[in-house]
Amino acid sequence: MILASIQGLFSKKQSKNDIEELVIQAKNGDNEVLHELLLAYTPFMKKTASFVCKRYISEQDDEYSVAMYAFYEAIEHFELNKNASFLTFAHLLIRRKLIDYIRKESKRKEFSLGQMTAEHEEYQDSFAILESSHSFEQFTAKQQEEERKNQIKVYESLLKPFGLSFQELVKVSPSHEDSRQTAIQIAQIIVENDEFYEILQTKKRLPMKDLESLVHVSRKTLERHRKYIVALVILLKSDLHYIKDYLKGRTP
Repeated sequence: MILASIQGLFSKKQSKNDIEELVIQAKNGDNEVLHELLLAYTPFMKKTASFVCKRYISEQDDEYSVAMYAFYEAIEHFELNKNASFLTFAHLLIRRKLIDYIRKESKRKEFSLGQMTAEHEEYQDSFAILESSHSFEQFTAKQQEEERKNQIKVYESLLKPFGLSFQELVKVSPSHEDSRQTAIQIAQIIVENDEFYEILQTKKRLPMKDLESLVHVSRKTLERHRKYIVALVILLKSDLHYIKDYLKGRTP
């Protein structure tokens, strides 16, 4: 049965390709697979919602309904060659939908809503820069070159406490598109999470166990791309627009 097959994937170490094959089937109109995915990944939706809301979320909570609909939207909008890991993509979408819901409802007092909104908007502004194609048009060629050099120096100084350099970042950038997208999505999660970012800043390491269980990315994958993820987090927290434009050329 389909449900038994999907639950088997969820209960053991999943094959990324197997999960995403089912997601593509559901996206392409297989309603039975869609239904079973929504059923089998109920624990994932509740866990993600609880993580965002910082309290236990049950199937009776409105936040769970928001998370479930976001998971459905993740299936509808997932692109195999663009979004890399489906579960990472789904986690990010659930988080954003819940933040939007909380902002509109304004009734969850345990949230520092102003801070969350500022962080969410800062994240959106950072990636709007990556999508912009007009940054370099604001300066003359000479000014561009000087500003680029200055920003590289600043970025080098930010990377140094982590034992990294701009030159090393170029070398460790993943060569495959799906790997780059996965790394970017993981970096986004860290940037959006105060606890994860604090661990990186104070202990100079990634919260491997939390990330591995949260987005179902293997420890091996995290270790392989650790330097690149750390460098991305540092960059996303900065205002180094020229460097972000450089990464735009290296990351689809």
